[in-house]
Amino acid sequence: MSSDLPLSSTSGYRTAPSQTETGMPPGVPYIVGNEAAERFSFYGMKSILALFMAKYLITSTGAPDPMSEHDADAYTHWFVFGVYFLPIFGALLSDGLIGKYRTILWLSIVYCFGHFALAINDTRHGLAIGLLLICLGAGGIKPCVSANVGDQFGPSNKHLLSKVFGWFYFSINAGSFISSLLCPYLLEHNHPHWAFGIPGIAMVLATISFWLGRKKFVHVPPAGLGFLKTTFSREGLGALGRLCSVYVFIIVFWALWDQSNGVEWTLQAAKMDLSVPWLPWLDIGFAPFHFHAGMGLTLSAGQVQTANPVLILLFIPLVNYVIYPAIDKVFTLTPLRKIGIGLFITAASFVVIAHIQQMIDAGGKPNVNWQFLAYVIITLGEAMVSITGLEFSYTQAPASMKSAVMALWLFAVSAGNAFDAKFNSWDAKADGSTRLTDLQFFHFFAAFMFVTACLFVVVASFYRGKSYLQGEGSSAEADIAATTSMPA
Repeated sequence: MSSDLPLSSTSGYRTAPSQTETGMPPGVPYIVGNEAAERFSFYGMKSILALFMAKYLITSTGAPDPMSEHDADAYTHWFVFGVYFLPIFGALLSDGLIGKYRTILWLSIVYCFGHFALAINDTRHGLAIGLLLICLGAGGIKPCVSANVGDQFGPSNKHLLSKVFGWFYFSINAGSFISSLLCPYLLEHNHPHWAFGIPGIAMVLATISFWLGRKKFVHVPPAGLGFLKTTFSREGLGALGRLCSVYVFIIVFWALWDQSNGVEWTLQAAKMDLSVPWLPWLDIGFAPFHFHAGMGLTLSAGQVQTANPVLILLFIPLVNYVIYPAIDKVFTLTPLRKIGIGLFITAASFVVIAHIQQMIDAGGKPNVNWQFLAYVIITLGEAMVSITGLEFSYTQAPASMKSAVMALWLFAVSAGNAFDAKFNSWDAKADGSTRLTDLQFFHFFAAFMFVTACLFVVVASFYRGKSYLQGEGSSAEADIAATTSMPA
């Protein structure tokens, strides 16, 4: 153990990152492994939740007790709202009271109990208990895990932050992709006990992985009352104000991204030719996909969106090791510039979606490869906005507010979803018709995102931030206007 690593006098754990280490911190593999297994567990159970409520619920006597599809959908949205609202609880617990490590460890155990409540009890009572515990566990650890990644880095290896947040995001999507294919298959062909039990086992493995790395991690101690003092100080409020000036634009990004991984793009896909003639030599049936000789791959409309997690796995190394270095040779590629470019790219994806809608409205049935093009574009935008946003949020948060700022970032995600819900409510008329045609709907969001991106360039040009890393001290902030501001 390096001599420059401060140790807690009571626990023996590292309390600050190395000030001289230039390589990857030793605790990172445990954190990334924990995140992959946790995301497998969360997205796996979420992928089957609405269907479980609408089809598999029973009474305590074993009689069928399903919800209506409308109620199942509503409860699923309330569940997701809870998961993205409760990060503020986890942030207060970790930054102010018991620290990130204990918050993640203890709430992960709560999280495990939630999974197993769903796995062993198919009644509404078991459902309520399971979802409540998962909300507390998943929501509570969300802001802490990403902040804990950043805590491992000091000034000597801070250049690796972009790459580690990229691989952190990679682990999220790897876990979610695999479980989103596996768990629906288990629900359909086996039993809810297995479909919810496997994610529960994955969460146990995530917790064990995290615990095994305890002596490798930096354990930043909680700030206690200093957390509130810093938050409401001039410095803390200034940091929050600067970040909110960025997050207001991020809300619009998430509003568009959620449509690509939600109802709107899926409904459009249902009107398209879903055969993918990429693998014509195959003639096998492999659930949940089906290959036919001479036809290639045939998808369902709901499976098209699995393109996103597959593509993000490809784009993370591509942007980090190819695209970013290439752009950096032309002009300095700062975090805010990455986000700005990503916003424009996101707008372009909706231009493609609008073009697809034009072809559909003309009596055509375009091939789903057109929508795959849109997924390629929006996923590139996601890689530049979402991953960069995690890194940017961490570095711009004062040392005692890391989890709190990550909770604010997650609130931007929920706000984007809330915008979609409100807009869709306005668009829907009482007679079942809509105010906008599908083409007008997509044109609106393409234009909305483009205008938002233009305004972001203007606002970002005035951004003057401060970078905070653990172990540098509360006054060790560097004015990074030259490296984070965007030219008008």
